[in-house]
Amino acid sequence: MRIGGKDANVVDEQLDGGHVGNVDFDNKSQLERIQAGLVPNETLYAVYDMKGGGTGFLGLTNRRLIIQDEGRVRKRRSLISIPYSKVTMVASEDEGGVMRRTSELTVYAGSQEFELDFRSSDKAERAYKIIIQHIS
Repeated sequence: MRIGGKDANVVDEQLDGGHVGNVDFDNKSQLERIQAGLVPNETLYAVYDMKGGGTGFLGLTNRRLIIQDEGRVRKRRSLISIPYSKVTMVASEDEGGVMRRTSELTVYAGSQEFELDFRSSDKAERAYKIIIQHIS
């Protein structure tokens, strides 16, 4: 699941959606925006586009969640960085008791609640597993 290297990882090949190395992404410009903000020794796992209003996209690294907020938390668009150590809970919508069936997750960090509506249940499941792995 990790991309090796000492410095911030940058994907050399540019594609619209899919996999590059071990990085899952939906949108090339979102991927590039997250890559530009990586710090040394930070590994990027995925960048997922959200559907609907509210949150634009989610980046998942080995250190933090990076959420593009479309004005819900602040009055203007901003990138929000949440270290895994600040995540207190992750909830998935219960549609028959099977995690794979939902595309919605809610991440709780401090007093903030971030509702994430992924474009597929597979992406929601992968994000859920990455987050749980890092907060456990």
